[in-house]
Amino acid sequence: MPMIKRTLYFGNPAYLSIAYEQLVIKLPEVESNKSIPDSMKKESTRTVPIEDIGFVILDNNRITITHSLLDKLIANNCAVITCDASHMPSGLFLPLSGNTTQSERFRYQIEASLPLKKQLWQQTIEQKIRNQAALLAEIHGEPAKNMLVWAKEVRSGDSDNREGRAAAYYWRNVFKDIRDFTREREDLLPNSLLNYGYAILRAVVARALVSSGMLPTLGIHHRNRYNAYCLADDIMEPYRPYVDKLVVELMERYDVEGELTLDIKRELLQIASLDVTISDIRRPLMVAVSQTTASLYKCFKGESRKIAYPEM
Repeated sequence: MPMIKRTLYFGNPAYLSIAYEQLVIKLPEVESNKSIPDSMKKESTRTVPIEDIGFVILDNNRITITHSLLDKLIANNCAVITCDASHMPSGLFLPLSGNTTQSERFRYQIEASLPLKKQLWQQTIEQKIRNQAALLAEIHGEPAKNMLVWAKEVRSGDSDNREGRAAAYYWRNVFKDIRDFTREREDLLPNSLLNYGYAILRAVVARALVSSGMLPTLGIHHRNRYNAYCLADDIMEPYRPYVDKLVVELMERYDVEGELTLDIKRELLQIASLDVTISDIRRPLMVAVSQTTASLYKCFKGESRKIAYPEM
């Protein structure tokens, strides 16, 4: 089974470098403080093995990171996420080459037929709606029968837009204590939590796609010319309800007001390690996504016709 990689979040000023295959963390406020003995300064330095890291999140404009460290992180298929002034993920660094047979895999992906991509999108939306229905059933204590019907009605390419119909019902009911909730990209709660969680999920999926030797840019459905991660946005769809569930739980456990707190961010950064089930086997989400992207490649290559998606 693939190793679970660590997610490192940096929200304070830091100097990040590399030494002996270790990420070295130094705190400039400690280093520049002359009243602190050198022995204590050395103790404040932390190291993390590069091979253990899957994601690095940079969320402070006073973070310095060396090029040598960036190069080593990318070489080890680590995703580096940068955040903007509002502390929301805004950039994603991924390796250009993530698989030894990458050119061959690119070719299979590029040459995939339109009927195949429509069938794969049908599977994607059907499982997304089923997972949304499962979450609604858990929240309200009764099956969302209409959602299950819509899942069965999804056609090739979702030509009847069952995704949109299901989404309208889903978002009206998933946050039962919030009247007239609408899903938007604005920072109003709980949208800010959802947006942050989806950004982390997107990075997890994009990293797995690169590792499986595919281009995150070329989607099976999404085709926005300005979107560099169309395929990641496609493949993450059935995983979104896992983020939604976490956000629902956070809204219940925390008195969430205003902007994201550090405690809530810590919770959302656990998305990669959430338990999900594929083929009746539970595994961390990060591992499950790798299984999903590996199965997608088999579909492009013609060895399979079904993507391995999680079932809630």
